[in-house]
Amino acid sequence: MPQWDAGKLLALSGQYWHTCTLHTGVKLGIFSQIDEDQVSARELAEQIGVDERGVAALLNALSAMGLLVKTGSRYANTPESWDLLVRHSPHYIGFMIMHHHHLVEPWSRLDEAVRSGHSLSGKVVHDDDSRESFLMGMFNMAMAIAPQVSREIDLKGKTRFLDLGGGPGTYAIHFCLANSELSGTVADLPTTRPFAEKTIARFKLSDRIRFMPCDYLNDEVEGTYDVAWLSHILHGEGPDDCEMIIKKAVAALVEGGSFFVHEFILNNTADGPLFPALFYLNMLINTEKGRSYTEGQLREMMEKAGLHHIERLPFKGPTDSGIVVGIK
Repeated sequence: MPQWDAGKLLALSGQYWHTCTLHTGVKLGIFSQIDEDQVSARELAEQIGVDERGVAALLNALSAMGLLVKTGSRYANTPESWDLLVRHSPHYIGFMIMHHHHLVEPWSRLDEAVRSGHSLSGKVVHDDDSRESFLMGMFNMAMAIAPQVSREIDLKGKTRFLDLGGGPGTYAIHFCLANSELSGTVADLPTTRPFAEKTIARFKLSDRIRFMPCDYLNDEVEGTYDVAWLSHILHGEGPDDCEMIIKKAVAALVEGGSFFVHEFILNNTADGPLFPALFYLNMLINTEKGRSYTEGQLREMMEKAGLHHIERLPFKGPTDSGIVVGIK
């Protein structure tokens, strides 16, 4: 546990200054506009149509943060900022950063959500811009995990993979890349379809992965599968709906099929790890019933759905995510 003092508390209190500076750099396309070049504040102001004084202050702050390098009056990306913050880079994480940006306003009203115990908005995604940031942000994060997970989980002998609530289909893509005999179904809301099909086509897997429109709260899961994969969808729902979703997915499995849940998992006392505990607040603010779940709660829901041999895998994600598996 951290040893707090006044200095550390004040540093934490003002951390949003750093956050907002990063968000503005990404939102204005600063890193992508600079790319591999070196530019002055005046040149950049003209290129993106902003005030020279304002952008100079931003560039200097980004340089002070170690995200840009200033030489004389010219600014360049660091290797890390080029890799992670330039839009055409394969490792670009700007979509997730913009998703965080869209959450700043509701997070500033956390006290209201705590007082009422209810969401401030009832939804995380409000418009096309935030939808793109959310879906492609999920893709960014999943891309950091899916290649490793798909290699570590043995799906030998499995041929039909369900990615329920799969968004852009990142996990279906990587499990299919790792298992040549596997075909995938990404089941999600119709509004997700363009993002999913575009991403699947990018990996040249359109002949092996299909998109199936599905509202898992109101629709049954069509088809029969050897594997059901639920990554980061349960935290958006309350316990009763989670039980229903799990039962629907399990019903679509063959006997002996494998059911996987990938979530930000709290310990059974619910006071850690830190990220899942903070993420519960994010769900309090942005969803009506969503929350982080403990490992014990996930196991209980899986047992109620008729799964057995339930175990937590050794995997630990960068934000304390974990995977629990059961067999039908």
